[in-house]
Amino acid sequence: MSPVETSAVQGRGAVFNLRLPPRGRDQPPPTRSRRTTPRGTLFANELLTTFRRWRTLALLAVLAAVPVLVGIAIRIETSDGGGVGGGRGGGGEGPAFISQVTNNGLFLVFTALAATLPFFLPMAIGVIAGDAIAGEANAGTLRYLLVAPAGRTRLLLTKYATVMTFCVVATLVVAISALAVGALLFPLGDLTTISGTRITFAEGLGRAFLIALVVAASLTGVAALGLFVSTLTGSGIAAMATTVGLLITVQILDQIPQLHALQPYFFSHYWLSFADLMREPVYWDDLQKNLGLQALYAAVFGSAAWARFTTKDITA
Repeated sequence: MSPVETSAVQGRGAVFNLRLPPRGRDQPPPTRSRRTTPRGTLFANELLTTFRRWRTLALLAVLAAVPVLVGIAIRIETSDGGGVGGGRGGGGEGPAFISQVTNNGLFLVFTALAATLPFFLPMAIGVIAGDAIAGEANAGTLRYLLVAPAGRTRLLLTKYATVMTFCVVATLVVAISALAVGALLFPLGDLTTISGTRITFAEGLGRAFLIALVVAASLTGVAALGLFVSTLTGSGIAAMATTVGLLITVQILDQIPQLHALQPYFFSHYWLSFADLMREPVYWDDLQKNLGLQALYAAVFGSAAWARFTTKDITA
């Protein structure tokens, strides 16, 4: 009979004898499987889990539908010979893109981003970010994520990276949908910038892609805020509702003239500064203020989320 190794494991109120298989002298000691702590697997799993949810797909579908509705509305309005936007300034409301859509379908990309950025895109980000931690706690899976040696800090960073990936994907969905609709309903070609200079279609397409990245970066503050709110509660619905509620509140406060001294510090104040990328030369002042403000919000609320998440008791 071959010898066996026996070890005793002390449990609560009992001692269990475990019979282990024999090991030769040349056999290396057992090592932890790489499946348990791969650095890329956790992020990949989070991405798959997030983008497989029906809620996520529904949000992306709504975002993709907005450019379609905007394009059809402009097409119907201009089919009878009427104008759109009332001139280059568009009546003074928002970037001067909508009046140019009928001349070049590429402007529908900028118009769609300007239409979705104040509410639709931030709302979608707020839903995903608010559900990141609270949704796991509500479903009872948060403890199991932490049982695997991932660590709270690493899990929180993975959640934030997943939310930011959704920001980029959601923005690109809007831009690609708008580009497709613009190409179908309106002519394409060289375009005129807000400053009145002409640029090629290829350069305009490059600026459209850069604008999409700037719009995605403009949502980093909302993502960090939603993640922080998500660490404060165990209810995913409550976290999502609170994040969206804060978003709407800030948007309202940003429109009150009496608060003009505070408005430059609201995360939404410089969102539409991406229009300056369509000037020649590009105006960088508001763009830099926007990106700097988003970085500040991400640092403050990201640190608050880390402080809360690393010290809270995980009961679900």
